[in-house]
Amino acid sequence: MPELPEVEVTRRGITPYLVGQCIAGVVIRNPNLRWPIPADLTKILVGLKIHAITRRAKYLLFNCGTGTLILHLGMSGSLRLQFATTQSSYLPQKHDHFDLIMGNGTILRLRDPRRFGAVLWETGEIASHRLFVNLGPEPFTTAFNEDLLYKKTRGCRTSIKEMLMNNRIVVGVGNIYANEALFRAGINPKIAVGRVGINRYGKLTQEVKEVLRLAIETGGSSLRDFVDHNGNAGYFQQQYYVYGRTGQACRKCETTIKQIKQGQRSSFYCSKCQR
Repeated sequence: MPELPEVEVTRRGITPYLVGQCIAGVVIRNPNLRWPIPADLTKILVGLKIHAITRRAKYLLFNCGTGTLILHLGMSGSLRLQFATTQSSYLPQKHDHFDLIMGNGTILRLRDPRRFGAVLWETGEIASHRLFVNLGPEPFTTAFNEDLLYKKTRGCRTSIKEMLMNNRIVVGVGNIYANEALFRAGINPKIAVGRVGINRYGKLTQEVKEVLRLAIETGGSSLRDFVDHNGNAGYFQQQYYVYGRTGQACRKCETTIKQIKQGQRSSFYCSKCQR
């Protein structure tokens, strides 16, 4: 599924074309996503101006003045921009469920084959919304640091891999990037969080930030469905050290990469480089 880097790549790609534009129309072809798309969005959004597009965890937030349009890409979703001069070449397809039409003719189209995405509207304080109220800090902020992880994990037996993917601890560190950050930090994904010292947590938080930064710079990872706003694939998967490399040689020491299951997700690691 699209993880934080893919969502951030999407946000950066669509922002120059949409911020400052007024919404001229809304098309809902299939409202049956993870939660039903509110039918009255076809009336609420028309005439509103998009003031800013931000991201919280894996959610995109469109500030429309009187409220916030919340978009989530789910398991297989993507957002595509279509311009007035080329729209005849991009007629809606089976899985194109939602359109935002700008006053200048630009269309933002949500494509979501599995329909686990979301399109919601919130008029209140966004931080108090049920989807965000219990979320941990963003990984690029100073609030995500070794002190936070050390304090949150004393006496806990949860594995460090599962902790990294807990949105109440830190948001947006999905399976791919948790595996890669742990490798770069030299930490075995099976180790209990209570056994990790503050210095190693310092190294881990640095590597989480670096892995996510590199992924954003290379356009994210495109293992299944993800493409950016222009339909282009990401390239970070070409730099993986461990993710999806079961049975292959470690890029650092040539030890065979192992794969295990943790919390119903696959973990990949080098038993020599990660202790």
